[in-house]
Amino acid sequence: MARIVVLGAGFAGLWAAIGAARKRDEIGADGDIEIRVVDRNPYHNIRVRNYEADLSEVAIPLAQLLDPIGVVHGIGEVEAIDPVRRRISLVTSGGEEILAYDRLVLALGSEVMRPDIPGLAAHAFDVDTYAAALRFEDHLTSLGRSAPSPGRSTVVVVGAGFTGIEVAAEMPDRLARAGVTGSRRIVLVDPNPAVGATIGAHARPVIETALASLDVETRLGVRVASVEATGIHLSSGEFIPTQTVIWCAGMRASPLATSFASGRDRLGRLLVDPFMRVADVSGVFAAGDVASSVVDGLHPTVMSCQFARPMGRFAGHNVVADLAGLPMLPLRVDWYVTVLDLGGWGALYTEGWDRELRASGAAAKATKQTINRKRIYPPLSGSKDELFAAAAPTVQAPPPAYGAR
Repeated sequence: MARIVVLGAGFAGLWAAIGAARKRDEIGADGDIEIRVVDRNPYHNIRVRNYEADLSEVAIPLAQLLDPIGVVHGIGEVEAIDPVRRRISLVTSGGEEILAYDRLVLALGSEVMRPDIPGLAAHAFDVDTYAAALRFEDHLTSLGRSAPSPGRSTVVVVGAGFTGIEVAAEMPDRLARAGVTGSRRIVLVDPNPAVGATIGAHARPVIETALASLDVETRLGVRVASVEATGIHLSSGEFIPTQTVIWCAGMRASPLATSFASGRDRLGRLLVDPFMRVADVSGVFAAGDVASSVVDGLHPTVMSCQFARPMGRFAGHNVVADLAGLPMLPLRVDWYVTVLDLGGWGALYTEGWDRELRASGAAAKATKQTINRKRIYPPLSGSKDELFAAAAPTVQAPPPAYGAR
């Protein structure tokens, strides 16, 4: 029996697995092709919701999604990939294992970059993973139960990109919900001279207005010198007393992308063709944050579920088609939107690669909630037919822009 291995069960990996099972079922090859998913966790994390206060619906058991469609899944930490011998070295609960494959879909995603800053590893939080988000939530709950102390009501968010802005904007409500009393203070730190440096000139005034209304302070053009249990030192010489530093300063592709002698971009992502095949590596496909594909003839994909999900669906379809000697389908995405959560103020919605503003405030918030709570979720009914229908190798239309101009 031929084996397809999907490494990673995030947005790309999950949909690659379901898409592969769909194509396997379509060609009647259930008894000829095994599809196996390996992830370090037994759940699919709705990662883009990790900044939210309510984490009750952001981890979906893989068994609920994969058992109904006959996809094998297991927990393991990938140690190494040998693309020549087509073998994967894993560490599982049973020890070290070697897993052979006929085709591989690499979907190990990305991780937050953690530079070697004194005290960062010991004292800073992040929301990169579900486990990290739970740890941060436990920290806030603990603060709410503790007596007033220096820095207890101050939160410093490092990184004023997409994640950092969403985390900072959510903090007033999260501190109140956790019962953190006193004069609450939120500070957003970034080395760039403006908030949202990569988000574009059209969106930036809206972000600045929202943060100001939420009383979020900014420290721009400065870097973090060190982090302590009692506060953070900035390159400007300022020391901000705080017990809560959240690190949101940039992402990079999984280091395991370096297992392949193939081209990579500045974020460490493997370059893939429109069929999601890794350049110059036989039998390997890649999708999601670990891969970069030009989707409209000009623009490479962005590290977001907006691209990871269709990349996964097409990779899953194509890996089975390739194994069976059938025609593959190229991915093409002709639209791009940005929907940024701005906490209690609302949100903003932009269209196009130049990010033209289309909606903001409460109207854009409705779009954001539709995306976060419905659009990016797989069917949870356990229905094989519903799962396969959702995994069809197609590209969804843009989300509705309520109140668009």
